Amino acid sequence: MPERTISDRAMPDRVMIEIDRVTRSYGAFKALDDANLTIREGEFFSLLGPSGCGKTTLLRMIAGFDNPTSGTIAVDGQPMAGIPANRRPTNMVFQSYAIFPHLNVEQNVAYGLKRLKLGKAEEKRRVEEALAQVSLTGLGKRGATELSGGQRQRVALARALVMRPKVLLLDEPLSALDKKLREQMQVELRRLQKAVGITFVLVTHDQYEALAMSDRIAVMFGGRIAQVDSPKDIYQRPVNRQVADFLGGMNFVRADIVEETGTSLTVDTLGFGRVRTDKPPAFARNGDGATLGIRPERLRVLWDDETSEFEVAGEVVERHYFGEVTHLIVRIPGFEAPLSVIETNDFGADDLPIGETIRIAYDPEALVAMAD
Repeated sequence: MPERTISDRAMPDRVMIEIDRVTRSYGAFKALDDANLTIREGEFFSLLGPSGCGKTTLLRMIAGFDNPTSGTIAVDGQPMAGIPANRRPTNMVFQSYAIFPHLNVEQNVAYGLKRLKLGKAEEKRRVEEALAQVSLTGLGKRGATELSGGQRQRVALARALVMRPKVLLLDEPLSALDKKLREQMQVELRRLQKAVGITFVLVTHDQYEALAMSDRIAVMFGGRIAQVDSPKDIYQRPVNRQVADFLGGMNFVRADIVEETGTSLTVDTLGFGRVRTDKPPAFARNGDGATLGIRPERLRVLWDDETSEFEVAGEVVERHYFGEVTHLIVRIPGFEAPLSVIETNDFGADDLPIGETIRIAYDPEALVAMAD
């Protein structure tokens, strides 16, 4: 195999982390079951799933705080077996931040540098650089107990970045913050990742956090990886009902298969009529039935004399106001369950009375087939 050049190493598709058939068992329980994953250099990658799905177990094994029962993990082409956490080209920001309360900001940031035995001038320069990266310039002398939650999170980031890792591992670092600060820090983390250019791997159970910040997402359930894709593709084209239901609201519609090709399905639904849709990669036919999904925001209320080639009528049975949008629950003849519709309040969706009959437009291309 030819040696890689510098230009090759700078390519965005270069693999930084490779997870190959990794399993982690605790007795009969498999916390992680045959995980296969590649994460690219310079990528912001998220491991997303509910509590107990194995995402933190995988992150800890990349970091070196736990070891696979079987399978291999490589970082930057180097197998990590037998390499302790403090010798790996990774650094980790924990959920609790783990800031030392008896040290000030710059002492906290410089803590890991002590083992490198840098000169005082170089250590000071690297600490100042790290503080600037996280917008804490001038706060080096401030005590750890004098910091806000957001500032403590930034100190934890600076302490990890000052070591210049190839991979930064983030274990739900924003979970302790209030909603507004959390959203601000999501933007800051993404900006920081783009600025420093290294690989970030984030563990989160927050779907919207993963969608907002990531280049790609791995959705996990029960120790297995269900889907790896871009935020847009995971949201708009989930591979199965479990992924679809986890990432925001989804309306599910039963259908009868009329025709199946290698890449598409033609189905008849009781409510939306005949629809042709892409067939998901993992689709396995079980009789003549199929499940289609459509997001609530892909349905639109038709007002006054508006018409659509594709529309259905139904009765408003619930209405929930969320400020800029209203969430309508609409019972439609032929559907097994009422449809959820998310409508902006520009035209008065927030004033629709319960019991009102409304018309809803839909886009057949927004209906996607589920693998199960």
